[in-house]
Amino acid sequence: MEYLRANAKDAALATAETFSDKKQVWVVDQEDGFVKATVLEDKGESFLVSKVTSHEELTVKKEDTQQINPPKFEKLEDMANLTYLNEASVLHNLKQRYYSTMIYTYSGIFCVAINPYARLPIYTKEVINSYKGKRRTEMPPHIYTVADESYQTMIQQRENQSILITGESGAGKTENTKKVIQYFASICGVEGKSADHGAGLDEQLVQCNPVLEAFGNAKTIKNDNSSRFGKFIRIHFGAQGKIHSADIERYLLEKARVTYQNPEERSFHIFYQMLKGMSQAELDECLLTNQPANYALLSNGDVIVDSLCDPELFAETKQCMSILKFTPELQMKIFKFTAGILHLGNTTLKSNKRDEGCTVDDSQWIDKACHMFGINAVEMTKALIKPRIKVGSEYVHKGQNADQVGKTVHFFIRKY
Repeated sequence: MEYLRANAKDAALATAETFSDKKQVWVVDQEDGFVKATVLEDKGESFLVSKVTSHEELTVKKEDTQQINPPKFEKLEDMANLTYLNEASVLHNLKQRYYSTMIYTYSGIFCVAINPYARLPIYTKEVINSYKGKRRTEMPPHIYTVADESYQTMIQQRENQSILITGESGAGKTENTKKVIQYFASICGVEGKSADHGAGLDEQLVQCNPVLEAFGNAKTIKNDNSSRFGKFIRIHFGAQGKIHSADIERYLLEKARVTYQNPEERSFHIFYQMLKGMSQAELDECLLTNQPANYALLSNGDVIVDSLCDPELFAETKQCMSILKFTPELQMKIFKFTAGILHLGNTTLKSNKRDEGCTVDDSQWIDKACHMFGINAVEMTKALIKPRIKVGSEYVHKGQNADQVGKTVHFFIRKY
């Protein structure tokens, strides 16, 4: 299977290579991590070696070298079967498979995935069907195997199963999570599904991801679509093994990103999607312009990301919200609240000369924000400038300087 398993010709060439585990070792390299080297002389506690690629000769301690596996283990599907299971051999095996566009590799019970930063044809309906009900050893490594093993174990043992997807930013956690959900939705079906009730639970389960990504993902230095929150997805199955219901818990949302972004990053996608994807009538209803530079909360980092088309993504977000049974009225309320955050972020303050207090420099932004929130602008301004606090048994109004009010505004934005 192309993109999943090494072809027979490459395997034959690897097996035909001459090899001696006493004459070749892995040595540390500053650029490549580890490189192959030929042992020229055994000096007791050290080796005189020559790097295979650069032919550089150097003396290294034996304890700093690592043993090389025979060529027959090249591009091994399960690294637990390596004769020498060391760091250099694991990295080499992963690298060689990655160079052959095989992004999945087993390591015992784990499945290692390396982000190819490209769309590979390994998630089609045909591929899903080929993994259904198959044993781990029957098929090449794939996230579908992990999903199917979990499902089959649940059905046979009648016990809850968990799949942990973890990795650094840009590793592909979000994409692989979507593939697991796609697999379950495809092979299991949904209890009581009827063609008369619009999108079924399986479709809703798959389509929730664009909405989560719009409101919870952002561009970082490493990744243009990085999840800035953790999520626990719980899928409930009925007695017949079909999907009965599902819920998602989110945690550790990076709220600080709303008020500040590094120069090469940007805020959550939804802000840019709205500004670039809304019709003029929708922009007018939210009192917005289509220029991110007009809003202080979006002016710190990058605005345009080449790999993301904000108008298309906004259309997809709205479509998925509709599939999830968000009415047009509820969608507009959500967009208005989001627009209110942008307006509130433009609030500017000026200090009073008479005291340590301050006033709002331009009230239009608070007025617009409060209109979007559906609250009284005058009361909101009072609460920010002179908050009401309890002293003893009485309530008094406490004056705040511009710095304090600015921090309060940012706290309010991050809170909601």
